[in-house]
Amino acid sequence: MPRTDRPGPGGARSAARPTVEDVAARAGVSRGTVSRVINGSPKVSARAREAVEHAVAELGYVPNQAARSLVTSRTDVVALVVPESLARLRSEPYFADVIAGISDELASTDLQLLLTLVRNEDERERLTRYLTARRVDGVLLVSVRQDDLLPDLLEQLGMPAVLGGRRSERESLSYVHADNAGGARAAVRHLVGRGRTRVATITGPLAMEAAGARLAGYREALTEAGLAPEDALVAHGDFTEAGGYAAMCELLAEMPTLDAVFCASDLMAVGAFRALREAGRRVPEDVAVVGFDDSVIARSTEPPLTSVRQPTEAMGRLMVQLLLEEIADPGRPRRQVILPTELTVRASA
Repeated sequence: MPRTDRPGPGGARSAARPTVEDVAARAGVSRGTVSRVINGSPKVSARAREAVEHAVAELGYVPNQAARSLVTSRTDVVALVVPESLARLRSEPYFADVIAGISDELASTDLQLLLTLVRNEDERERLTRYLTARRVDGVLLVSVRQDDLLPDLLEQLGMPAVLGGRRSERESLSYVHADNAGGARAAVRHLVGRGRTRVATITGPLAMEAAGARLAGYREALTEAGLAPEDALVAHGDFTEAGGYAAMCELLAEMPTLDAVFCASDLMAVGAFRALREAGRRVPEDVAVVGFDDSVIARSTEPPLTSVRQPTEAMGRLMVQLLLEEIADPGRPRRQVILPTELTVRASA
């Protein structure tokens, strides 16, 4: 039978916390099996796992986290690394939705989430030292750029890691990614199908694979429709409202006859709306507008914004699922998942 008391002060008996040995005795398994179940190892039979879980529940066993960390080298902390400014984190709905999905998925675990912004070289070096010291069990990295060195560092360290997005089609780490090119194609096909023939685009920063893929999808859809892509119909933005405004002003100056614009983010579409209003252009009568993200912003513009929906919260949840798999079994093959996008049609197009 498990121990239920121990000598207290002055020889009195008091309730004792159940131990691993108590759980093992109740479940009829070895101490090692109990440890493997508690630490999330997949190398346990379903029958043994069920017996241990029942014993833990019956005894009210709570692992000693300090001792567990010494034995397993686990910290029970995962880092969400965002190489962006605080202003961008606050203004871009994409980040809020991803964080919501990540938080929801972690809520049923004992893991803590550490949010880390990397805005300059000093913060990058600090993060490098932190990761090298194994202060976290794994890393979620979003807003990945093609020349980003953080994924290489994670790979060198053998750190469990999952990217939100990817550096290129040749990405070696696990990632969760939206079908950016497919979403852009759907947007442009819709505009062409509505009779628009001078379709422009405002890109995101092309150092990000997602932005490049959206530009490629835009060009593919125009070619498919028999419309030659023109450089004068492409303006480069930065996923911000100000960037969308400046790019729309540039497009109107270069190609005043344009009758539609595909913006690579909803936030840039808001900036484009403002530039079009100032130029006396009506949406959608004169210029149809489509965004990308289908964020809360898309439902609050005037008129409401047609936008490509990417399942951002689902991406955050899946990133956590893949990371937990890598933490539990570091030798498992990496997984790379591309989630579908869908065009949501509203009054702007």
